[in-house]
Amino acid sequence: MTLTSRRAFLKGSGLLAGGVVTSGTLAALAAHTAWAQGGPRDRRRVARRGDYGELHPAPDQDGRQVLALPRGFGYSTFSRTGEPLGNGLAVPRNHDGMACFAGPGGTLRLIRNHELRNAAGNFTLGVPVPDAVKYDARAMGGCITLDFDPRSKKLVRQFASIGGTFVNCSGGWSWRRTGWITCEETTAGVKTTPAPFERPHGYCFFVPAAANTALPAVPIKWLGRFSHEAALADERGTIYETEDAGLNSGFYRAVPNRPDDLASGGTLEMLAITGRPQANLARGQTVGAALPVEWARIEAPDPDLEGGAASCFTQGRARGGAAFNRLEGAYLGHDGRSVYFLSTSGGEQQVGQLWRYLPADGKGGDRLTLVFESPAQSVLDSPDNLCVTPSGAILLCEDDANPVPGLAGDTHPLAPGVKDVNRLIGLGPGGEPFEFAVNVLNDGEFAGACFSADGEILFVNLFGDATPGSGMTCAIWGPWERGPL
Repeated sequence: MTLTSRRAFLKGSGLLAGGVVTSGTLAALAAHTAWAQGGPRDRRRVARRGDYGELHPAPDQDGRQVLALPRGFGYSTFSRTGEPLGNGLAVPRNHDGMACFAGPGGTLRLIRNHELRNAAGNFTLGVPVPDAVKYDARAMGGCITLDFDPRSKKLVRQFASIGGTFVNCSGGWSWRRTGWITCEETTAGVKTTPAPFERPHGYCFFVPAAANTALPAVPIKWLGRFSHEAALADERGTIYETEDAGLNSGFYRAVPNRPDDLASGGTLEMLAITGRPQANLARGQTVGAALPVEWARIEAPDPDLEGGAASCFTQGRARGGAAFNRLEGAYLGHDGRSVYFLSTSGGEQQVGQLWRYLPADGKGGDRLTLVFESPAQSVLDSPDNLCVTPSGAILLCEDDANPVPGLAGDTHPLAPGVKDVNRLIGLGPGGEPFEFAVNVLNDGEFAGACFSADGEILFVNLFGDATPGSGMTCAIWGPWERGPL
């Protein structure tokens, strides 16, 4: 397909409907529920093929085998760990959450997190910004902005856009997609041992999509201080946030005083299940059951954790808030209102749950539904980031870095020698999960999946480590119309 024909195809098939949940999306959700509720015959091990056919290791533009993909798909890799960033600087390590925007001169602009966990003051392969714009002079995390040419499939420019933050994991679009909300997955602070920071961490920061240089990093403290994973705004400007703190993880709603000005403050609340105070949703849940939702207010969203103040989770839990197991990625549905989010270690097998929150629509109150729960590692193992694709399908990024006790590491015939293999898993129209891509280079997680606005290019990160070339961003293109993505 051409750059314009995929979008025309989606419109013609009714899969893009400008602000409503399409019938295709609803049918797919019902199918996911039916598949997950099925017996052993229905919940087969993921076959080594999906809706796009068998996967095969494929070379990037430099001939390196990085991904296995269905036939007909191609990809390029760029902005690899340790490569020159410009001005004698290097691309940071730990590529993580990411979003795609319109860029200058017809380019596509990506804003990418770097989840650095170096000790305070250690800037090895950190995000290089001037000290004057850092939030914390001893912190090395932040974001890189990249401009990608969709015609030549090449990187045009990249630069550090925010820094002095720590453990920038995921995030999400701001209201009306004017920028990226980047989140710190930590509550490290001025008493962290053995190396303290200059300032407390655990906040969200805003990166304007139009910025062409590094800007001062300013924490949005009313959004809460906790171990953030994702934060994204819906069509009204309400921000939804996930917490990644093991079994003590909450799902939060932040209502701003002014959606166009996050510095104006607002109210933070934690999700609770009506009639089930302090519900534990990590296990024992029914796929497809709609749970009624209410919200518990967080009175002190910026707690003095070093001084012993109650955390946001503790405050919300005391008011009946629900607990999940490691909430991570979140993505807005095509209706502009619903939010899909992942519990990486949720479910009976502790290898993943996909949830959908839907606010009140005049036909009922707020509700929460478990859309999918993985029955086995082989089906879906520890999903982290996710993406709602242009067609309304779901694409899940595996992060098999934290093995479940009692479960062995998984391997893959397409990635010999790699233990704990990570994949991109789609949820097909019949409800079945299928493999779309396999990382055949190393055991790094997939992260930051997002499509260009025309639906032609899928961008995704390989997390990597401190090894040069281990982490990178990939641009994938091909015959999307052959399958559900």
